[in-house]
Amino acid sequence: MTDSAAFRRPLPTSPFKARVEAPVRRFAVGDRVSHDRYGLGRAIGVEGDSDIAVLVDFGSRQERITQPYAMMYKL
Repeated sequence: MTDSAAFRRPLPTSPFKARVEAPVRRFAVGDRVSHDRYGLGRAIGVEGDSDIAVLVDFGSRQERITQPYAMMYKL
């Protein structure tokens, strides 16, 4: 291996370095959801125009879940 091959700079246009943006999750009042920690629930409130937080009723407790909703999924 030559020294020039060991120190190649990556191309800025390489598709392997492109950042992929996750799709924005939106919830509405009445949506059934599943949360990894709290279990099954129903959205009872949404804060803000861009879904800053969702208030979810999990039966035994109500939790305010904020973005990016990594552990919550719409059913």
